[in-house]
Amino acid sequence: MSAYNFGPNHPMSPKRLELTAALARELGIFELPQVQVVESYVASDDELATVHDRDYIAAVRRVGQDPSLSDTARGLGTEDDPVFAGIHEASARLGGGSLLAAQAVLDGTVTRAVNFGGGMHHAFSGKASGFCIYNDTALAITKLLDSGVSKVVYIDIDAHHGDGTERIFWDDPRVLTISLHESGMSLFPGTGFANDLGGPLAEGSAVNVALPAGTSDAGWLRAFHAVVPPLVRAFKPEVILSQHGCDSHRDDSLTHLNTSVDGQREAALSIAALADEVCGGRWIATGGGGYNIFSVVPRVWSHLMAIVAGRPVPLRTPVPEPWREHVAQKYGMTAPEFMGEDADTWWRSWEVGYNPSDALDRTVMATRKAVFPLYGLDPWFD
Repeated sequence: MSAYNFGPNHPMSPKRLELTAALARELGIFELPQVQVVESYVASDDELATVHDRDYIAAVRRVGQDPSLSDTARGLGTEDDPVFAGIHEASARLGGGSLLAAQAVLDGTVTRAVNFGGGMHHAFSGKASGFCIYNDTALAITKLLDSGVSKVVYIDIDAHHGDGTERIFWDDPRVLTISLHESGMSLFPGTGFANDLGGPLAEGSAVNVALPAGTSDAGWLRAFHAVVPPLVRAFKPEVILSQHGCDSHRDDSLTHLNTSVDGQREAALSIAALADEVCGGRWIATGGGGYNIFSVVPRVWSHLMAIVAGRPVPLRTPVPEPWREHVAQKYGMTAPEFMGEDADTWWRSWEVGYNPSDALDRTVMATRKAVFPLYGLDPWFD
């Protein structure tokens, strides 16, 4: 999976995956008796074509065979998505991981699965965007639907709007996409506002919470709980698929939110509880963005894997010394000492009251007023 590599100066470094896998291994997550580590595969063109245009797939393959080429009309060869040898195979392997996760859930061999190398939510059916070539989240959702699943909820907590996945299912009432992200007024891709509700055949199937820059754990979790659980319960999905880009962290270089590792762990725990409550625990989780590759990404995604496995890692758990030594010796960086940050993750319930002078509350209310009545919910009280 580390072959998904846009080059040494690109933010989407494959070191994120190597360091996450190494930390999870040191924490013993991969050795838990209920955990299987399964090798991914390169998704076939037919599998990719369930979501992506065939001429786009051919274009990705073409530039991967000759990286001197580009196809900027399809987003290939841009600053965000430079081409490299083998780009088709590397991207399709990320997709294969999420397809394997979906198949395992469909087979009933597992209830939950993780592809932390996935989460490529900016890829559209015919265009690359935002570091994303093939949209593995959409591939997995489509596989679930094509295999008889009637409803899927997609929850995206990346700092960037999950625009590609939303657009692919824009007019499909079987899929509810919920994106909690920094406002497009201050961050790429500049979309995802409260009045973006889905197509004419699926009004209310797209839900967007455009958070003000600077939102911290308290506001982030308040917004999550004010919007996500009521809508998931009303929609009644058979499976939840979530995207856990961790670039909302206060130390991320590409965004302007202010969350912590602790807050992101709390959100993953909340999604796990929702899956248990609403859809028999069936849950597929992916990675996504996240560009603080030494301090943030490995811890957040190790927490995610442990939560999916039903064995959450306590926040005061020391980061294993062999992993800290690996980071110091190989990269010359000082790794964090603990799995948490001693952050205050208290959030004020929406039921306590709405403050119209608060920018976060105005954002949440805009989303609730736009969407909740479409599900028979009251935007003020539910």
